[in-house]
Amino acid sequence: MASRPLDEKTVITLVAEATAAPSMHNAQPWRFRYRTDERSVLLCADPGRAMPRSDPDNRALHIGCGAALLNLRVAAAHVGLVPETTLLPEPDEPLLLAAVHLADPVGGVRDEELARLHPAIRQRHTSRHPFAGKDIPEDVRAALRDAAAQEGAALDFPGPWHTETVLDLVHDAESRYVMDPGANDDLVRWTRLGREADTAVDGVPEYAFGPRKRDGKAPVRDFAGRRPSADRGTTAFEDAPHLALLSTRGDGPADWLRAGQALERVLLEATLADLATSLTSHALEEPGLRLLARDPASGTGQVQMVLRLGYGVRGPATPRRPVRDVLEIT
Repeated sequence: MASRPLDEKTVITLVAEATAAPSMHNAQPWRFRYRTDERSVLLCADPGRAMPRSDPDNRALHIGCGAALLNLRVAAAHVGLVPETTLLPEPDEPLLLAAVHLADPVGGVRDEELARLHPAIRQRHTSRHPFAGKDIPEDVRAALRDAAAQEGAALDFPGPWHTETVLDLVHDAESRYVMDPGANDDLVRWTRLGREADTAVDGVPEYAFGPRKRDGKAPVRDFAGRRPSADRGTTAFEDAPHLALLSTRGDGPADWLRAGQALERVLLEATLADLATSLTSHALEEPGLRLLARDPASGTGQVQMVLRLGYGVRGPATPRRPVRDVLEIT
């Protein structure tokens, strides 16, 4: 018996929730195509939103699209559908990153583990504010590790020495940006200052920059740089930030998509645990630095993202493109 077609409103809602995912500089490098007859959503990369200077191999682009894919799966589970997902379904079409068949659940049972994450999709926001010094309980850390493992990735909480190494790598990366006149081209392209911030549908608006860092070691990128922007004030950030490293075994497009799904699953789980979160890719944008970010004891795995976690302000929502601009229904 053929499955009943999904109504257009449901498809639009699923894609809207998919696009709430984080992406590098909020570039939102995705497009969706819904095939009505097959009840499937195709997730495609949008090469016009790539970042040739900071992401030359499109690793971060794949991670952002992977995060959107996880949100799509969560949203589908929430409405009682089974998101049967295939990564890179057509080797000859590198822009086609995933196909998701929206099947009816067998016996009317939905995936509760995915569905319970649904409230966090709209609550999760990147925070560029200082976090409290309060430690993260071990049961919460265990839940975050498990969230990453569910998507085929690993989440590690580095010890003090390893954390200092990662922070040094971030500082090294920042210094390289200062020395390279063109290094900030992508950042400038995707930040929104002044009146542009009020009408933006993508990028990082200045109201989401957070305060300037007076002191502290938290890895927080200053999106304004040397450009004039609204007075954000200055404040002290954490001297001992809680970092987590998300890694995969491999380092190809499929691994990056898995990393994106794992990243978003960790972020949603952290949001449900009342944690504020932010991401940094400073030390990962240079292949040489990425190798140094690995666990010095094992020396294995490919670090795909550095997360900063803690208790504090979650930060404001950042703009999203209208669904009509990213979804085609056929």
